[in-house]
Amino acid sequence: MSSRRCAACKQLRRRCPSDCIFFPYFPPNNPQRFSFVHRIYGASNVGKLLQQVQEHQRADVADSLYYEAYCRIKSPVYGCVGIISILHQEIDLLERELAKVQAEISLVKGQTQIAQGQQVELSSSSFDLSTTTPWFY
Repeated sequence: MSSRRCAACKQLRRRCPSDCIFFPYFPPNNPQRFSFVHRIYGASNVGKLLQQVQEHQRADVADSLYYEAYCRIKSPVYGCVGIISILHQEIDLLERELAKVQAEISLVKGQTQIAQGQQVELSSSSFDLSTTTPWFY
């Protein structure tokens, strides 16, 4: 038995064995993490899920379960899908804004090139002021 119980064993009020499946993923300093997962999935189901996956994937599974449970508690109707939908809307909005800014940049570049082209034409045409009569004479 470890000297410190994991958040899961604390909440379930049981002894925490040295090979506790929950201990690496639900540390005692973050009890809210297990609380969310337990409320949505149940401790038994979470334990089964963690045992079914390979050890190197367990941290990702625990993180995913926590995030999904957190989202489901914050938004019971939509959960993660609601957040994903909001993020897609933000991406679409930002892509449209980016396209608008890129079009404005192109427009400004085009106007600058036209203005530079006119300046080149004026400076390249030769005016011989000595042969022309000024208009005020």
